[in-house]
Amino acid sequence: MSDLKDYPDIADGIEKKGISRRDFMKFCTGVAVTLGLPFGMGTQIAEAVLNPKRPPVIWLAAQACTGCTEALLRSNHPTLEHLILDLISLEYHETLNAGSGKQAEDWLRKTIKENKGKYILVVDGSIPVKDGGIYGKIGGKTMLSLCEDMSSQAAAVIAIGSCASWGGMPSADPNPTGATPVYQVLQNKGIKTPVINIPTCPPNPYNFLSTVLYYLTFKKLPELDDKLRPKFAFSRLIHDNCERRPHFDAGRFAVQFGDEGHRKGYCLYKLGCKGPETHNNCPTLLFNDVGSGAWPVGTGHPCFGCSEKGVGFTVPLHTPAKLKDITPPVNFPGIAEKRGKGVTVAAAAVVAGLAGAAIGAGVATSKKLDKKKTGSESKE
Repeated sequence: MSDLKDYPDIADGIEKKGISRRDFMKFCTGVAVTLGLPFGMGTQIAEAVLNPKRPPVIWLAAQACTGCTEALLRSNHPTLEHLILDLISLEYHETLNAGSGKQAEDWLRKTIKENKGKYILVVDGSIPVKDGGIYGKIGGKTMLSLCEDMSSQAAAVIAIGSCASWGGMPSADPNPTGATPVYQVLQNKGIKTPVINIPTCPPNPYNFLSTVLYYLTFKKLPELDDKLRPKFAFSRLIHDNCERRPHFDAGRFAVQFGDEGHRKGYCLYKLGCKGPETHNNCPTLLFNDVGSGAWPVGTGHPCFGCSEKGVGFTVPLHTPAKLKDITPPVNFPGIAEKRGKGVTVAAAAVVAGLAGAAIGAGVATSKKLDKKKTGSESKE
């Protein structure tokens, strides 16, 4: 691994933030661990991050609530400004653009022309396709035509959030605009650009950031499941790592919001929690770096399956409270069933994920080092 001094422009910015070479490598190693990669891959990630040729990214907002961008704004390691100024080149984002109107649209066309086949297209929101897509327009063009045109010229497409991945709330019955997920729009038009879905409402920003860093490092998308989701984030059920799992195994359930079991933090399955059929890393990665309450189940609300196609955004969102006598389905372990080695493996995965997040957080909050210490570490 080269020293930071080999990359003067980027290294200067990193060291001004108080991050030494050692801390920088810890951060990159943490990203590798979070992605399920060997520790040694941290070096490759570091080299990719330090590469002055930042990948251009275009962010297209379709039918959505801006929640995906709001979540990204609250990322701390790296922060949003570090992401868009140091790691990638965010060329167009309607919410974050400095310019607007014709100025912004002219820049978008210029970016597409100069980076054809090289840029990453991020789509936030579902695509309205009914009546030719007239229910959603940007700069006089339908979201449908923009998605098709921009996707066909991109190196890869990231559908961020449940709306872009599955259709989300806009596609709920009766779906008056014909809201359609991005991958399906591309399939219908025969567009072969690779697509990766990062669902959840909103998505954890670190799943998005890790995907971008993986692509930046290896020039390809991470391994995906059959729903085009990155396996490093969506390979395990929420139920496997849920903080309320011990209550489930012991048969302790809340049966009504505000009852004694609910106040004591019992399992929410009988309140309609869909964690046993939803794949996501919410229990281990959490949101906004604010502790164990930083996800729906941690605040006492059942998971409604937003990251799972065909599970979230169905009505009713939860099983009615009157069905308090329901018993767990047979497709996952029953109450108090003995657990084997699988639990050990799951625990190891949780520890690895938390370690990666902790390392990243440590780098983000590290205090500025004095010049003498920074100089001594750069010689290692």
